Amino acid sequence: MKTSWFSAVAAAVLSGSAVALPAPAPAPTPEPVPIPDATLEARVIAKTTVPIPAGTVVGSVLAGVENFGGMPFTKPPVASLRLRPPQRLTESFGTIDATGAGPSCPQMFFLSTTGGNEFIPKVIGNLINTPLFQVVTGQTEDCLTMRVQRPAGTKAGDKLPVFFWIFGGGFELGSPQMYDATSLLASAVAQGKPFIFAAVNYRVAGFGFLPGKEVLADGAANLGHLDQRMGLEWVADNIEAFGGDPEKVTIWGESAGAISVFNQMALYDGNNTYNGKPLFRGAIMNSGSILPTDPVDCEKCQAVYDTVVNTGGCSGAADTLECLRGLSYDKFLNAVNSVPGLLSYSSISLSYMPRPDFTALTASPEVLAQEKKYAAVPMIIGDMEDEGTIFALFQGNITTTNRLVDYLSELFFTKASRDQVSQLVDSYPASITAGSPFNTGILNAIYPQFKRLAAILGDLAFTLTRRAFLDVAVQVHPEVPSWSFLGSWNYGTPILGTFHAADILQIFYGLLPNYASRSTQTYYFNFLYHLDPNGDGKTATGLPAWPQWKAGKQLMQFFNDRSGLLADDFRSEPYNFITKNIASLRV
Repeated sequence: MKTSWFSAVAAAVLSGSAVALPAPAPAPTPEPVPIPDATLEARVIAKTTVPIPAGTVVGSVLAGVENFGGMPFTKPPVASLRLRPPQRLTESFGTIDATGAGPSCPQMFFLSTTGGNEFIPKVIGNLINTPLFQVVTGQTEDCLTMRVQRPAGTKAGDKLPVFFWIFGGGFELGSPQMYDATSLLASAVAQGKPFIFAAVNYRVAGFGFLPGKEVLADGAANLGHLDQRMGLEWVADNIEAFGGDPEKVTIWGESAGAISVFNQMALYDGNNTYNGKPLFRGAIMNSGSILPTDPVDCEKCQAVYDTVVNTGGCSGAADTLECLRGLSYDKFLNAVNSVPGLLSYSSISLSYMPRPDFTALTASPEVLAQEKKYAAVPMIIGDMEDEGTIFALFQGNITTTNRLVDYLSELFFTKASRDQVSQLVDSYPASITAGSPFNTGILNAIYPQFKRLAAILGDLAFTLTRRAFLDVAVQVHPEVPSWSFLGSWNYGTPILGTFHAADILQIFYGLLPNYASRSTQTYYFNFLYHLDPNGDGKTATGLPAWPQWKAGKQLMQFFNDRSGLLADDFRSEPYNFITKNIASLRV
């Protein structure tokens, strides 16, 4: 396989030229909205100011949107505050320039080739062109800031609903600067549903989710989630000054951001109040929900911590965690990057991720859901059809069923017996016609077990755990509405199908001005305003009615030119096995 071939695949993804399913003529769509890049400083044509309790922020005005980036909401998590819970900002910062997109927290390296094939890293840059995997600039430990965007002319007291955005990136990558809401806001304004967009920056990788018994004992676990929570509290305190309504906040995230959305619902056993009021009233989860996990001090967690300590030269220290706090920035960053990353042979058996710490996250997420220990709010939750394809690109040596069982046993499910893992694998047909990308026959099998592994990874981390959560949610909170979807708009794209993060291009950016973009954005705006994607029941949307999931366990399936209902009962054999054995399938 040559790089040029993969470049052609990438071009197909971006141009929408992939093979499409037979369908009726596309529905009318609006003109495309240009997507500005994140480098705002060089393009500011006007400025605006907003006073908040901590000082005055000076923002930019461009393309009908006012932007305020890089507003600090905690004390800098540096020096003695490295690897500690966020400390609320109490002093005034005076007047700050918020015309840019803000900083990025320190990131893991884009690619980790540990144990994997060498040809994939050479082409992955051409293959992936979504914000989720793009390299960010301005990395600094002093990164805990908010970014707010609003329609130009919005003023304090307008009481617009608020989207609180949590970025994705496998808890290792990401930044609010990657998500410019200009086009999303333009679409909302055109539909008469303006809103405030608030994006939180939070610590990722070893800076925000370092595991280990030392971390647990110190109370330094899940710092990234604590950052997110403090960002929500900042919104409660400050968003009215920007024209938002703190009582109409919907938390929304993609991938790790979607997993974070559920964890914010479940943090402190579901206590989402601040100053006596809920921090949010609705939730949207794109590609992620419950992620069954072992505790912060699990065996493989400790191996990650020990590797970081050893690489940082702290193995001989009396207090290894304190030693890590004292390292130079570059040395600590290098130590954090000494373990496998998201795009590696280890795939979604992540080195850094949220795990039960028995204080903020008191148990594995599926347990918290079953025990009703989460803030049950109306929600939309959905997936891409081929969630696992990107994460199965790096395991070309897995050529047999036995090797696949070995891989999952050794890297993922260390608490499961080999017989359990074998049963899981056997619940997925060995035929390449059955794997992911789905419904593509014998095509796209870049190595013998690729499509099978892609199906398993996608289901375990995203698609079938979504269904498991919905099943539980309907049982424990039948009064709380939920809606679910499946994105299939990239059907026919070689190797990837409708891949993980394809929703960023369609739903968030509306990059291709087609039915999928228009309809999903409309459903989301309706949900933001009415906690129902169908709207208020009085205004015709021109879109199909989207039934609650509990009504018939149906998904709204989106294609580029149409949508329709799909029974949420596919791959029932692995689903039944996963739900019966979920306690053994924690990562």
